[in-house]
Amino acid sequence: MTPTPGTIRPPHRLDDVPGWFPVLDQVLFEWFLDRQESTGTRGDLLEVGVYMGKSAICLGRHGREGEKFTVCDLFEGDALDGANQAEATKSYASLTQRTFEENYLAFHETLPRVLKGPSSIVPAEVAPASCRFVHIDASHLYEHVRDDIGAARDALLPGGIVVLDDFRSEHTPGVSVAVWEAVLSRGLRPICLSTQKLYGTWEDPGPVQDELLAMVRGRDDCDLSIQQAAGHRIVRLKSKKGMQAPPFPPSRFAHRSEEVAPRPAAAKVPLRRRRGTARARRIAADVLPPILTRAIRNGLSRS
Repeated sequence: MTPTPGTIRPPHRLDDVPGWFPVLDQVLFEWFLDRQESTGTRGDLLEVGVYMGKSAICLGRHGREGEKFTVCDLFEGDALDGANQAEATKSYASLTQRTFEENYLAFHETLPRVLKGPSSIVPAEVAPASCRFVHIDASHLYEHVRDDIGAARDALLPGGIVVLDDFRSEHTPGVSVAVWEAVLSRGLRPICLSTQKLYGTWEDPGPVQDELLAMVRGRDDCDLSIQQAAGHRIVRLKSKKGMQAPPFPPSRFAHRSEEVAPRPAAAKVPLRRRRGTARARRIAADVLPPILTRAIRNGLSRS
């Protein structure tokens, strides 16, 4: 359900936006994107599957003049098949295009190019070899993820980076199969693994891996392990407790103070008790001597 204006506080900080974008992945997104910009790599940005916009807000900060940022999501639209529709209904029933756009515009002046529909429309809408960074976080069904990986490969420039979400979550085996199939037989080369995302390229990952390893070894808030598998150097990263997210500008709503809840009204004496007290006083005045009447009235007044 889309929040009714005024009922839910708009996001003040990136962390106020709902979504699954752990601190480690925020660090890695910033590092990869900053590296591309420092080396003069130019190209468009693409995110497939945006949910409430948390990672898209981060990506949108890195778009430069002459570059396009495109996002694609079903939002509240219909899927192409029953399995994908069931997945969208179960996991993303509250997602609407309006919610995404309101969250995004809290941090940016203009929206990215928004494609509303299944990820299968991406190849026709995004030019081949036009993107330097692609984030795939859409359907968890094997056939769809396989096709999304193929679309990312076609969209990426030489040396571009693809990020694949949920590659090892226990509830997304279809993603795992599609991702490792791409590694074993479709030329995808892993650069690193975070807790839930695989960062990869279709080029030689060695130079960027070496720079990444130097960065990680200079930090004390990230665990690192390196393994070999099927001819690939697998760099595994895991955040330590206390890892801080990269600095991110506050939203345009950050200056607004929290609404103060109304103070509770003073407790009132129950009507029944007040009526009972008045009746007792009348009875005392009618049947008792004055001295006893005054004593009873004084006692009722103090009760």
